Amino acid sequence: MGERRNLVVYAVVFFIIIAILVSSAMRTTPPTEITIAQLASAIQAGQVQKITVSGDQLAIKFKDGRQDGALQKESSTGIAEQLKVYGITQQDLGNVEFSVQEPARYNDMLQVVLVLSPIIIVGVFIFYLYRQAQSANNQAFSIGRSKARVSSGEQPTVTFDDVAGVEEAKYELEEVVEFLKEPEKFIQLGARIPKGVLLVGPPGCGKTLLAKAVSGEAGVPFFSISGSEFVEMFVGVGASRVRDLFDQAKRHSPCIVFVDEIDAVGRHRGAGLGHANDEREQTLNQILVEMDGFGTDTNVIVIAATNRPDILDPALLRPGRFDRRVVLDRPDIKGRRETFEVHVRGKPLADDVDLAVIAKVTPGFVGADIENVVNEAAILAARRNKKAIGMAEFEEAVERLIAGPERKSRVLSGQEKRIVAYHEAGHAVVSRNLEHADPVHKITILSRGSSLGHTLTLPSEERYLGSKLRFLDILTVALGGRASEQIVFGEVTTGAHADLERVTELARAMVTRYGMSEKLGPMTYGHAETLVFLGKELGERRNYSEPVAQEIDVEVRQMVKGAYERALAILNEQRDRLEAVAQRLLEVETIDQQAFESLYTNAPVPPQPEAGSAEPLPAPPRTQPSPGTPRLAPTPA
Repeated sequence: MGERRNLVVYAVVFFIIIAILVSSAMRTTPPTEITIAQLASAIQAGQVQKITVSGDQLAIKFKDGRQDGALQKESSTGIAEQLKVYGITQQDLGNVEFSVQEPARYNDMLQVVLVLSPIIIVGVFIFYLYRQAQSANNQAFSIGRSKARVSSGEQPTVTFDDVAGVEEAKYELEEVVEFLKEPEKFIQLGARIPKGVLLVGPPGCGKTLLAKAVSGEAGVPFFSISGSEFVEMFVGVGASRVRDLFDQAKRHSPCIVFVDEIDAVGRHRGAGLGHANDEREQTLNQILVEMDGFGTDTNVIVIAATNRPDILDPALLRPGRFDRRVVLDRPDIKGRRETFEVHVRGKPLADDVDLAVIAKVTPGFVGADIENVVNEAAILAARRNKKAIGMAEFEEAVERLIAGPERKSRVLSGQEKRIVAYHEAGHAVVSRNLEHADPVHKITILSRGSSLGHTLTLPSEERYLGSKLRFLDILTVALGGRASEQIVFGEVTTGAHADLERVTELARAMVTRYGMSEKLGPMTYGHAETLVFLGKELGERRNYSEPVAQEIDVEVRQMVKGAYERALAILNEQRDRLEAVAQRLLEVETIDQQAFESLYTNAPVPPQPEAGSAEPLPAPPRTQPSPGTPRLAPTPA
């Protein structure tokens, strides 16, 4: 497209130049033609000032300023001999200035340009068409080549020091690094290093970063490509690119081939409706062949990443191909702190920043989330014209990531503000009175994202198991906002729609997946495996009868109803605490953990700090333990 535009510009400029030359030539006024007799008469009268001889052309300049004349010599004799016939003597010519100049070639050159310009234009056009055809041929011949990006590995940009929070995964991959550095030690013992390593984990947990760190630690070339880059609209291109990729890898052995999002080409074969042997399956078949064709001395290790291992073809996971699976889970509190330390390198931090506290209030965050928190905090500090990132910016960044940005333009009416305040106070009071609920960290009626307010509860410790008692408490806390509206205003609003969705989903999971229904017993209902190409709803198969489905609905309804009645009972009993928290919210709009505990215990309420300026305090001592799994999502109004 750029070459075509340049060609048009050049052609336009060329035609403009030709037009200027032609117009300038046409604008030149030719001198008046005179005869030799007229010239002789003018010389005798003393009117001629100068005669310029140019070949066979004479240019006559008159003294009186009239228009000059021109004369074409009619013979090869000199002008003096011709004038002598008309009685002009040498004495008459003595008063006339003579000069001689080379004949002008201007008209000849103009004619040559005018003749050659069409030929030049046609030649340029033909050359342009040739270049276009050549470029198309090059693209056609190179379409089957691999699009992998290659790094030399001599100067690693990422090492294991840049990866935090996945210590077990790093330990598993250290032997891969050792094999690439010292393959003889393994070969002498007859050991076979895994040909393929599959990195499995949720999005943003650091799979790609870890693969780059392996390459950086080993100091070997690193071939990186996405699974979607194999497949094109042309048949056979994906398989051709796979062959080219592995040919390049063998030539650069030892090296690492990293395939990101391998589920794009490695999905289960034979699945879906109207199945056919399409281009994606040909690409997968070629990958299987290439990985099986490696010898023990090839020293090429394939690392792939996916967050959907359940949809990969079994042939891809068998021993001899991706025979090692490394799981990258969400980091615990220690891993989150180490990840924060990695991402704050080189960034100025204020003295009040405590990464351990920030790691505590970000349960469930993966590496990408933590990087986003640090970046958002730095942006907020720059907006506030600060020289260092403070604790206030980190708190604000965490809240933005959990609940969305603050919406200052959303102004609630007086009645709606009261409803939101009592709604959030209901969540907080119910949570404070339940044994297995998480401590309240923050309550606010400031709009964030799609919520009009939220109550943030955070676990006091890392938990990986959920019990029935904890789930029932979670149901009760989620329904506390709606119960508060019912008690105070005698009616309910749409503010609890997100709570109801979460409650219904959790209650159904307790009955059908966790076997927590006494009536239906310790069984799961519904086929756990789904057809990955049909979607969850269409692919799930019911393995129970219609009467059992009705019993499931009854059990779910009873669980939700029991949790709602429990929330009503707690709030009726703690009505004074509910009123105190709601009124305080209407005054200051945001209550932190310390202020909430003071309100609840009738202790003097500490002065409320400015929004985001206070360091979060550790959870206060509770009279009852609160085990359970963390709840990341805030409770919106």
